[in-house]
Amino acid sequence: MFVIRLGDGTLRVPQSVTSDDGRLIGNAYVEVGPGDPGYDGWLAESITEEEALERRRRWREDDAELEKAFLAFKADQE
Repeated sequence: MFVIRLGDGTLRVPQSVTSDDGRLIGNAYVEVGPGDPGYDGWLAESITEEEALERRRRWREDDAELEKAFLAFKADQE
């Protein structure tokens, strides 16, 4: 998950939450605006929504090549 920078300057910061008993884990984004604690630090590492979509697209393409290589390796092992 990335820190996403929206057009209006708001940041969507990933946050994980665990229940008290540790059985429930959730991931979500929390919106943080200028002036909120931590904003300046997160701004430095943030990417736009378009950049996040491009990274996901590239990972999917790269994953396809990696999967093909793994399946070929696995077939050679059998």
